[in-house]
Amino acid sequence: RMAAAPPSYCFVAFPPCSKDGLVVFGKNSARPRDEVQEVVYFAAAEHDPGSKVECTYIEIEQVPKTHAVVLSRPSWLWGAEMGANEHGVCVANEAVVTREPASESEALLGMDLVRLGLERGATAKEALDVIVALLEEHGQGGNYYEDGSSCHTFQSAFLIVDRNEAWILETSGKYWAAEKITEGVKCICNQLSLTTKIDAEHPELRNYVKSQGWWNEDSDFNFSEVFSLADDHLACCSGRESLEKQGGDVSAQAMIDVLRDKDSGVCVDSESFLTTASIVSVLPQDPSFPCIHYFTGTPDPSRSIFKPFIFVDDVKLVPKVQSPSFGNDDPAKKIPRFQEKPDRRHELYKAHEWVRSLLENDQDKGQKLMRIMLDLEKQGLEAMEDILSRTEILDPAEVVDLFYDCVDTELKFFK
Repeated sequence: RMAAAPPSYCFVAFPPCSKDGLVVFGKNSARPRDEVQEVVYFAAAEHDPGSKVECTYIEIEQVPKTHAVVLSRPSWLWGAEMGANEHGVCVANEAVVTREPASESEALLGMDLVRLGLERGATAKEALDVIVALLEEHGQGGNYYEDGSSCHTFQSAFLIVDRNEAWILETSGKYWAAEKITEGVKCICNQLSLTTKIDAEHPELRNYVKSQGWWNEDSDFNFSEVFSLADDHLACCSGRESLEKQGGDVSAQAMIDVLRDKDSGVCVDSESFLTTASIVSVLPQDPSFPCIHYFTGTPDPSRSIFKPFIFVDDVKLVPKVQSPSFGNDDPAKKIPRFQEKPDRRHELYKAHEWVRSLLENDQDKGQKLMRIMLDLEKQGLEAMEDILSRTEILDPAEVVDLFYDCVDTELKFFK
């Protein structure tokens, strides 16, 4: 049986389940325990005709213009586990296992498609169209982990969200189906979840599964049943109930609490996997308010701080959450790949390792530090709530170094 996909969780809540006309998005990224995630920003850019973009494993055609994006990504790859763009689009992916083995040959990774969707789509639907067109043209495949000893491959699912709607996109090879969501709470995890409500699909999807003998027209077409391994498409979302219990009050804080919950399994800390980074985004349905994206940039949200980022021109870069760059000497770029593992830890990650050892060895001191940190986070959340309750338009100068200052303050506390 194929290796289990890492148990990441992605959530979205729409009004009336969420507070104050806000769409709330969140993801815990479960990855191999020792992998470092960085938070990186790329400004909007124009590109010359005919130029190419080098993704993790393959090069593809670039588009004339890419949107500004902020990404949380395993620092050895080009794409991202999750992120947002300047137009209030958020995308997160899930590795999934289907009855079709994922391809080992190098193509686009699910993580590359997250970034490509964000760079090229100004709405959730545009991002979806970008992803499925690239899937058709280039396919998905290649190693999901920085591991020279074996190739770990998966199919992909995506949660794509903007201020008005969300799309759940699930894929197997180049075939796909998608469901549009505009209300309630949705969760996706490392299993297929689409059933018979399909709002868009690959034009050849049904013919393909009929030709494989996986479905005949006697029954309703159920995507998960057709594509899952026998016992796999069970209800997986333990975090959804806790969000639904919030009544109409899902806020950034409520989403953070769900992502921190180890008992429910949403916050993964197991022998093989750890939640290596988390994101929560708040997207006001009223476009005159800014979207706010909170990133941890460090493992285990239960001992990390969610720090806010808002898109403005000339936003200040934050080298302290960026991993060192190894350029063309990076073992991830040389063939055969991953022959060695460089030290990819950034400054904030290293500071966190110290906090973790403190929590393990001197609990009183560790707990005290965590209380101070959570208080700091609370101040950030309250300041952002203030921005969303004002009547006057936000002055960009006020938030140009917002994320920078939050990371800086966090590091100062650790010192």
